[in-house]
Amino acid sequence: MPQHSNLGFVLAATLLVLVSPASCAAPPQPRRDPVVVPVTKDPATSLYTIPVRLYDNLVLDLAGPLVWSTCANDHLPASFTCQDPTCKLANAYRAPSCPASGGDDCSGKKVCKVYPYNPVAAQCAAGSLVHTRFIANTTDGKNPLSQVSVKAVAACAQKNLLTSLPSDATGVAGLAGSGLALPAQVASSQNVANKFLLCLPRLGYSQGVAIFGGGPFYLLEGLPEFTSTLEHTPLLRKKDNPSYYITVKAIALDDAQLPLPRRALATGGVVLYTRVPYTLLRPDVYFPFVRAFEKGMNRSDAKVAAVAPFGLCYRSSALWNTRIGYFSPSVTLMLEGGKNYTMTGTNTLVNVNSGDTACLAFVEMKGVKAGDARSPAAIIGGFQMENYVLQFDLEKQQLGFTRLPYYASCSQFNFTKLH
Repeated sequence: MPQHSNLGFVLAATLLVLVSPASCAAPPQPRRDPVVVPVTKDPATSLYTIPVRLYDNLVLDLAGPLVWSTCANDHLPASFTCQDPTCKLANAYRAPSCPASGGDDCSGKKVCKVYPYNPVAAQCAAGSLVHTRFIANTTDGKNPLSQVSVKAVAACAQKNLLTSLPSDATGVAGLAGSGLALPAQVASSQNVANKFLLCLPRLGYSQGVAIFGGGPFYLLEGLPEFTSTLEHTPLLRKKDNPSYYITVKAIALDDAQLPLPRRALATGGVVLYTRVPYTLLRPDVYFPFVRAFEKGMNRSDAKVAAVAPFGLCYRSSALWNTRIGYFSPSVTLMLEGGKNYTMTGTNTLVNVNSGDTACLAFVEMKGVKAGDARSPAAIIGGFQMENYVLQFDLEKQQLGFTRLPYYASCSQFNFTKLH
């Protein structure tokens, strides 16, 4: 493993090499095997967690810029001043509920103060940076290979910041496109590609998969290597926001484009969040969508009272089940570059009330007005990403995606065979 300075591996150093015409630069170090961790879905909160140490599980947050936890006693305090570049990285993306960065007194050599954020409770608290290590395994894409210790810089927070998170969670693993998020730190520490793959599990199944550093990725024998089958669409970045946005040109139900107000999807954009369980649609998108879905279902005989937070529900026993979920209109996000992200009943209708009711798993975004450009037009939630292979390539700034075959699931990765 390469040696690192006391700054950890957060900031990549620039090495200036002076060479004579007859000399040549040293070849770059070969990249190592990617790092794999299991992903678990919490039944109480519908959030996804990964284990990073014994008894330490962190909530995955696609929009989170930091890694933070209620730090164990063996974490090493990091002596960053508030002028240090690492401190500036840690404070580059503060949530609206956190103090503005301009309000901090950063004179002299004051110790860096950071503000870890709970994305579910929308709470923020002051904390400090520490050096820590995460325990994971390398992988060949088929099995775990060997245990590895990943150096990281994380933020410490008090236990009261864990409100509304899974009961076994000790913090949050930010996955956003920022310098102190987990993907960038793993890439720097382990000399792997700055990309990560998610295969999120369904509730009631066993673990899904997160791989940091690229493919390959295999599941059942006989299935293809999935990173070679990905479709791609550009990832967009917004100023002062490290979240992952994509361009959605239109929404189609069974290949018929949804009639939406002009530029409704372009206004505010479309973003991917694991911190919300179901896709949220701004009112100017939500109401036309629900009307079109109900018309496409054409099952008024099975319609029942809506169950919060959903707005359209059916008696599940009256619906037809297929290999790809309830028989219902497919929902397609028509993306930049002519690619389509298509969802069938497995990702559009969710069972509630102990399975007696099936509801449209898209929710009205509250607290925003129709067409409000300050809000995304759509927030793609975790349920709509389950049993897809999603690869966030931060080097090429693109999202790769493919839907698993109906007979495969993200829970079929072999975590048991350790060489």
